[in-house]
Amino acid sequence: MLTPNMNYSHLKSSYLFYNIAKKTREYLAQHPDTHLYRMGIGDVSLPLCDAVIKGLHKAADDQADAATFNGYMPECGAPFLRSAVAGYYRGRGVEVDDEEVFISSGASDELGDILDLFDRSNRSLIIEPAYPAYVDANVMGGREIIHLPSSRDNGFLPLPDDDTDAELIYICSPNNPTGAVYSREQLKVWVDWANAHNSVIIFDGAYEAFIEDETIPHSIFEIEGARTCAIEICSLSKTAGFTGTRLGYTVIPKELVRCGMNFNEMWVRNRTTKTNGVSYIIQRAACEVFTEEGQRQIKENIQVYKKNARTLMNALDKLGIWYTGGKNAPYIWLECPDKMGSWEFFDKLLNEAQIIGTPGAGFGKCGEGYLRFSTFGSPEDTEEAARRLLELLDK
Repeated sequence: MLTPNMNYSHLKSSYLFYNIAKKTREYLAQHPDTHLYRMGIGDVSLPLCDAVIKGLHKAADDQADAATFNGYMPECGAPFLRSAVAGYYRGRGVEVDDEEVFISSGASDELGDILDLFDRSNRSLIIEPAYPAYVDANVMGGREIIHLPSSRDNGFLPLPDDDTDAELIYICSPNNPTGAVYSREQLKVWVDWANAHNSVIIFDGAYEAFIEDETIPHSIFEIEGARTCAIEICSLSKTAGFTGTRLGYTVIPKELVRCGMNFNEMWVRNRTTKTNGVSYIIQRAACEVFTEEGQRQIKENIQVYKKNARTLMNALDKLGIWYTGGKNAPYIWLECPDKMGSWEFFDKLLNEAQIIGTPGAGFGKCGEGYLRFSTFGSPEDTEEAARRLLELLDK
């Protein structure tokens, strides 16, 4: 008799975004002409930059000519894009070989697929509050999850201690949802711990382009020792607006070896077995992100989102509300005023100011009493949301 993967029965209902959508629909049904200020949105609002659009058009034209037509692409990524990504790392002083870069259809896909490399007996340590997909992917795989709590007391940046014990370590910096960013010294603690315990760090660097503090590492591989204990997964979704275009990249050093098995070689075999690669058109467009002009243009877009962050942070500063994130991340994680619960504050913002945030409780128990603002909305909506926030709470 066929037996399904019963691990799916252990998944908790994904009530967070369902409840947000439900409450939003109900409010709009009662107030049909009301404009809502969606500060919880995780999608970008600016279009692809001009360099990428030109790359898309050029690549589409290539496919119309037999001389430049491309069929199946290399499963691990087109050499031109792998080289461009490696060059991006070298531009920050991080030596990465082209063959250590793997092109994917996005970080979310890769964060789930990468677990193929590890035996199911390996335990996964996940820092909470956490991006829900980390937890769900491990539940689906039947792995034991160790939840490492974080709080305002440690700036939502916990470090390992004598009780820490896991084979896989998930680190997201800049973090989603908290916006907190690990310092070089803090990441060195994690790297040293991983090497000492023969563990592997899964480093989610999807938001590295938002770091403006020059002392903060953009990559785990800026840390000495990381090449023997880390895998880095990145994305162009927020960096370059590829949420609807889909492209990411993963870096697996050739020095990463456990039990005589080389993880770089294993991932080559995995990709050549399980994928047919990312489309030529998307890879050609993504390559433009790493050109001098592409970098200039995407940084202009990022500055729009960073201005949104400053607008919201200024309002929170005036209100005396504690928060983290915003400066080096596209998310602001704020403590709900007057000891309100996450959903209680969500309801207050929606019903009294028409602002939508994301309740922190949806990211795990440690998120209760907090709320996440995204900075990806339009500047006009962000400015009005900040004004309404001040009007609502400055009483």
